[in-house]
Amino acid sequence: MEQNLTDRAFWKSFWESRLGLIFKIPATYVFGDILAGLIKSKNIKTAIELGGFPGYYAIYLKKYQQLETTLFDYFIHPELINELLEVNGLQAGDIAIIEADLFEYQTPKVYDLVLSFGLIEHFVDTKAIIASHLQFLQPGGVLFITLPNFKSVNGWVQKNFDKENYDKHNISSMDLPLLKKCCIDLGLTEAEAYYHGKFTVWLENKGHQNAFTKLLVKLIWLAGKVITKIVPFESKALSPYIVLKAVKGEE
Repeated sequence: MEQNLTDRAFWKSFWESRLGLIFKIPATYVFGDILAGLIKSKNIKTAIELGGFPGYYAIYLKKYQQLETTLFDYFIHPELINELLEVNGLQAGDIAIIEADLFEYQTPKVYDLVLSFGLIEHFVDTKAIIASHLQFLQPGGVLFITLPNFKSVNGWVQKNFDKENYDKHNISSMDLPLLKKCCIDLGLTEAEAYYHGKFTVWLENKGHQNAFTKLLVKLIWLAGKVITKIVPFESKALSPYIVLKAVKGEE
């Protein structure tokens, strides 16, 4: 299925160039409040994070929610994961790890919660990549997907100052009605899609930008923060993320 906008070489270079990968994940980690609510309301005990290297959410859910968690990704760097585990008071083996191609792997196990963060927008066929999550999800289980909102001020920043990274994203996937329809078409229930988070902007290649670009992005960030204090709600123009939730029907 030649629909991936990235490849293994891209991800290897991406992760090896990143700074600050190893840190203590806070209890207030982004999306944590939503996940805590889902875990409580749906009595979730097991979870798998797809495309999640280096495993921030697999570790977060193990550390703070005591779930049995698994990390699945096409590219795994064990040393980085072990460093991240250690910093967060966990040990190698506390989370399960699977390195495989999502479109070729056949899971022997299903989970109460299947998550991905910033994964589906790297594929051309949005419905197909969402469908690839479902083999891991047990009947009655919860699908939780997030993706960046590049149909926003942040997207304008990405397009104008990091076009290479912007082009690795399927911008058309960042559409609430489309995402909800994909879930409904796949037979999922309780489908919700919404913007999440107050204003922010970022650049993946910030360290390579000149002083003018850094200053401009900082000024945009400050202006957006002022606006969201006056108008404090999520929106297409300002919110940095999209959240998609759905439930797999009972068989």
